[in-house]
Amino acid sequence: MSRNSLERLTELLMALPGVGEKTANRLALHILRSPEAYAMDLSKIIQEVKTKIGFCRLCQDLTEGELCDICQDEQRDSSLLCIVEQSAAMFALERTGQYRGLYHILHGSLSPIHSVGPEELRLNRLRERIQEENAVAEVILALNSDPEGEATSLYLKEYLQELPIKVTRLASGIPVGAHVEYADPVTLSRALQLRYALEEG
Repeated sequence: MSRNSLERLTELLMALPGVGEKTANRLALHILRSPEAYAMDLSKIIQEVKTKIGFCRLCQDLTEGELCDICQDEQRDSSLLCIVEQSAAMFALERTGQYRGLYHILHGSLSPIHSVGPEELRLNRLRERIQEENAVAEVILALNSDPEGEATSLYLKEYLQELPIKVTRLASGIPVGAHVEYADPVTLSRALQLRYALEEG
């Protein structure tokens, strides 16, 4: 690998979230010094991820098939639907072992500054899903407590109020401005257990 290609690899690694120049350089050197088979496997799996991974037809989580494992699990409680911003928040809730319902991943939050509106989050698909499945009794809003998450929760409360469902939010315990995926399992478990219904406005 020439110096130019090493620099290019470092630049590409720096594009990853939370990876600075020093970390990217260390990772690039690790790949360079690793066995060729490892580098080939890494390159192959990155290509496979880009070509094989798509969105679950129901919850919009990332999956290789039409439906993700959770949506295929007949043991899940289909009367509960938890809405999260990202898959990482879903993983955090799953780690608590307290929630056995289904999920819906928005892949973002409302943000006029970044031109993210209801259309970009495909909120019409969310309402269609609730109406089509005709089994959802409660929608749990497990969105981040930052300004964008709060705005999205408020919008969803109004957006879903005409449907015959209960809309709740996680209870206090998650610090203001914090992201759900970074909360510890104990805090998340308590927030789930003590979730509250949103008042009709």
